[in-house]
Amino acid sequence: MSKKYEDRTDVEKIQSNWKKLSGLYSRGEWSSSIVRAATAAEIASNLVVREELENTKGIDKPFVSHLMLWANGLQGKFQKLILPAVEGKNYAQTFKQLSNDIGEINRVRNGIVHSGKFADSEPAYQIIVKARTVILAFVCQYHPEFDLGEISKIEESHNKSMQPTVNVSAD
Repeated sequence: MSKKYEDRTDVEKIQSNWKKLSGLYSRGEWSSSIVRAATAAEIASNLVVREELENTKGIDKPFVSHLMLWANGLQGKFQKLILPAVEGKNYAQTFKQLSNDIGEINRVRNGIVHSGKFADSEPAYQIIVKARTVILAFVCQYHPEFDLGEISKIEESHNKSMQPTVNVSAD
């Protein structure tokens, strides 16, 4: 039997969400796949915050949880918690370079969940690629063996969805 979701580690939650988004994308559920990609990226940001504040700096878990609620979302956690926590570290610049991708993921996700917007295959694919970049940069900093193997299914679905259809008429 698999673990309850709330009992999983951040890495396990990221992998579960990534697998789910792969299925959503392959079924043409573009908007839902974007929300899942953004969720997986936010869970990766949670991992960074916990690693930096709890494990490295020794800050109490309840206070770190409070800070994450206060920071509110992927972009808030990135700007208010992650960047200050990694300032001066050898990977700070790598994290800073994710800023535009994080902003785009956040903007598109918010358009879906707060305004009810819909997305097509191409924008969904682009957000998933950006989310993958963010997730791998964040998680691999602390878990170098981490990988997201499901991306190949998404690429196959994307390539298939982008191919023109041919209508053949029977005369």
